[in-house]
Amino acid sequence: MPGMGNTFHLGRRGLLGGAAALGAGAVLLDHTDATGATTRGPLPDRVDVVVVGGGISGLTAARELHKAGHRVLVTEARGRVGGRVLNHHLRSGGVVEAGAAFVGPTQDHIMKVADELGVTTFKEYVDGHNVYVKNGHRSTYTGTVPTDPAILVDAALLQSRIDQMAASIDVTAPWDHPQAAEWDAITVKDWVAQQTINPAVDTLLKCYFQPSWGSDAGNVSMLFFAWFIATAGNEENVGTFERSSGTAGGAQDSRFVLGSQTVPIRMAHQLGDRVALRAPARRIVQRDGHVVVHTDRGAVRAERAIVACPPPLVLGIDWFPHLPTDRRKLLEAMPMGHLMKVDAVYETPFWRDAGLSGSGLAMEGATRAVFDNTPAGGSPGVLLAFVGGSTHHRYSRLPLAQRKQAMLDGFTQMFGDQAQHPIEYTEHDWTLEPWTTGSPIALPKPGIISTRGHAIREPFGRVHWAGTETSTYWSGFMDGAVRAGERAADEVAALL
Repeated sequence: MPGMGNTFHLGRRGLLGGAAALGAGAVLLDHTDATGATTRGPLPDRVDVVVVGGGISGLTAARELHKAGHRVLVTEARGRVGGRVLNHHLRSGGVVEAGAAFVGPTQDHIMKVADELGVTTFKEYVDGHNVYVKNGHRSTYTGTVPTDPAILVDAALLQSRIDQMAASIDVTAPWDHPQAAEWDAITVKDWVAQQTINPAVDTLLKCYFQPSWGSDAGNVSMLFFAWFIATAGNEENVGTFERSSGTAGGAQDSRFVLGSQTVPIRMAHQLGDRVALRAPARRIVQRDGHVVVHTDRGAVRAERAIVACPPPLVLGIDWFPHLPTDRRKLLEAMPMGHLMKVDAVYETPFWRDAGLSGSGLAMEGATRAVFDNTPAGGSPGVLLAFVGGSTHHRYSRLPLAQRKQAMLDGFTQMFGDQAQHPIEYTEHDWTLEPWTTGSPIALPKPGIISTRGHAIREPFGRVHWAGTETSTYWSGFMDGAVRAGERAADEVAALL
């Protein structure tokens, strides 16, 4: 609205110059953000539970404990809530997600929370044909897997074997599988090479691994892969590769109308000043029957703590006593994935008029996995590229102008010359986020799940663990974050 910026600045000057005349309401404006979370000032001396991390998982845990009548405080390092969930408001109108975006069938927990908060969804656009680029040649297909005769048989057999392995895994304890050590000792890349004839299958799978993990198949084990697929379900539905990788009826089925960060923002609204922003946890001390969380805004004493932040950040906290050896070694072997999300914005989703869905896979180049990211209203048109793993390593090092051109060239190869001329271009590199260090998930190195994986949810004295990596279903997704927060809240509530 005209004059809004000036009004804000004048309001700040008025607050600084005459707080007494403006009253307590003005002070509240200076110490809280739009959700009611505090951004300045001292923290309460004591609560029942301190939750470290204001992403979906931590906010879920706090919300559940607050509803049960317990005194809670969420300490968040950033000046916002949401963690790996972040809305981006386009200059041309509408919202897209710079972080986690998609939801789908069997992701019941995030959908239930969203429904409670009045956050609605819309279906990802899938009408028309998908695009497949290989060796500079462009073709179209429908379904999940390109109809490339050179890889079709291998891909079908591979998917069947992966689903069989996933079905045999207990999602709560993959380390107990009879072949856990064997599967954990071989990388996905090496296993795929043993199972297939055409090496191009490995290249195609990068289009799945890089968006899903921010990594390539040579960095994780088959035990992790089989477990990850097994988690793409719920207590009544076995996880499958199709559900994990698919759009309609799969993990990319729908998006939130107002952007996914609306969910944690509305959670924070409900919690109000029980959420403290700009309060990174630096030290956590357990002694004398309580736990003290030391932050940049002061220390808080509690009966219990829930830590719901990415594994590398857990290691960055000064612990007394020290973390147990199994947990420390597990977290040391769980680096974050490398992922960037790139959006090119156009006046309209012109590809739809050409009978294309806006989805595409490329065996080479910068835009390996592409989706139609157009907002719910149908305009402006947005093409999204996930740039992860080795593709991220290559293109993130380029100057912005060169990287942008490489992205637009990829979109153009898929959807035509109109893609070369966006009205807006935006990218978000999660490796540059100091309070995340990567995205979308922390990845256990080969050999670690079978030996140390059991420590992933084991409480450490009065400290309990949340975060999407600790979930037994939809790990790495928003649903996993909600599930983990609910489970941690249940653990703590039973002990208070």
